[in-house]
Amino acid sequence: MSTLTVEEARRIVAPFYDALNHPAEKDTHALLARAAAPDYKSYGTNENWIGREELADLFSAMGAAVPDLAWGIEDLVVTGDRIIIRGKATGTPVAPLFGVEPTGKSFDTMAIDIFTVRDGQLAQCYHVENWATAIEQLQA
Repeated sequence: MSTLTVEEARRIVAPFYDALNHPAEKDTHALLARAAAPDYKSYGTNENWIGREELADLFSAMGAAVPDLAWGIEDLVVTGDRIIIRGKATGTPVAPLFGVEPTGKSFDTMAIDIFTVRDGQLAQCYHVENWATAIEQLQA
């Protein structure tokens, strides 16, 4: 296990978060290929995972539903070969999002990502997004 610097961590995750900002306007596959290893695994709330290409497709689909999707890094912490990020996601859906029809309302929610880095690329991520709060905001 090597110890990353904060500057290295920011450089490594930059294309990943670039893919999450207005993803419908970007080549999410190319951006994730820059950030993540070919065998990258993205874990959600359980031990099921999706790979880099599936994640790029998911980012593109989210961008279609939420064209102004913005995903910022609020805090970044490095420990050994891990990068921990508290992020903030905002946007206004124009298509159904998690079963909620668009209402013109926006969401502002938090996410936590715990990345493991291998050979200068993201190898895996455990992540949790507070979509329940986002849905509440959209339905309010």
